[in-house]
Amino acid sequence: MQNKQTYTPLQETKPLVTFIITYYNLSVAMLTECIESLLALSLKPTEREIIVIDDGSDVSPVNDLSRYGSDIIYIRQHNQGLSQARNAGLRIATGDYIQFVDADDYLLREPYEHCLNIARHQHPDMVLFDFTHDENNDAAVFSTNDVLSGAEFMSHQNLHAAACVYLFRKTILGELRFTPGIYHEDEEFTPQLMLRADTLYSTDAQAYFYRRRSQSITSDANVRNTIKRLVDKRRVISRLALMADTMPMTERVAMNRRVAQLTMDYIYNVIVQTRSRHYLDRKLDSLRREGLFPLPDRDYTTKYKWFRRMTSNSLGLSILMQALPLMSKER
Repeated sequence: MQNKQTYTPLQETKPLVTFIITYYNLSVAMLTECIESLLALSLKPTEREIIVIDDGSDVSPVNDLSRYGSDIIYIRQHNQGLSQARNAGLRIATGDYIQFVDADDYLLREPYEHCLNIARHQHPDMVLFDFTHDENNDAAVFSTNDVLSGAEFMSHQNLHAAACVYLFRKTILGELRFTPGIYHEDEEFTPQLMLRADTLYSTDAQAYFYRRRSQSITSDANVRNTIKRLVDKRRVISRLALMADTMPMTERVAMNRRVAQLTMDYIYNVIVQTRSRHYLDRKLDSLRREGLFPLPDRDYTTKYKWFRRMTSNSLGLSILMQALPLMSKER
């Protein structure tokens, strides 16, 4: 299969935002809806760059995209996974800011315009925003927190690691890229990127429409994929913990909070997804050998403190083994 590439003409000015859309075996209607949401923004053609990375779909959508002409850049590559598709987009992106969008989702105009205005007028390294499953949620009133560094934000807030719910300045990226071939690539990428941000604004604008799909990777109930997700998340936790050990104190505090949060989530998912006390005990022993368990005694959130206490003894773990799968099933 040959790669097909269509490029826009060279522009004299750098775009404000490069949108990187990753596409693989989805309906063309979803992809065009995504593209239309970007074209509907107030950005002039010279202010935007839209890159569609087709990660080796069975059928190329290129013929259906001809209507967009020079408004998009279409890249087709052999199937290599989401990480490599995003990395391919990063290699050719020329915008001051980068925005990732999955092809089955799209941006909501009014909330995202709020984020663009922050980028235009405040010029931060990152703008964090929220997502919604409600396609009619296009509210026009938003609040924005005071500017912080990424380390300050991570030290006091939990974060949505999904790479699609923030806008970031390309210059802070450096050599950072997504790790190929793993699940939870965002969990590894986002905290590293955030610690590079000297100026960060967070807003409650629900600017990203996230479509729930039963066939998506994150909802795949296949046992092999379930175990791979757990294994990959465990490896991400280990890598982030090792990074934290070599960081200056401020960044270390921030990263350690994130590692503790991910470890809590990992233990929760081991319980809910495997329902095996034997498997859980093995994984807790592995975490203990790395100094990641018991969870550190920190005043992060009420949920964290409750979970830490419950996992600190055998009785609490037994209760969690009984209760959490039932609670998860009810949700």
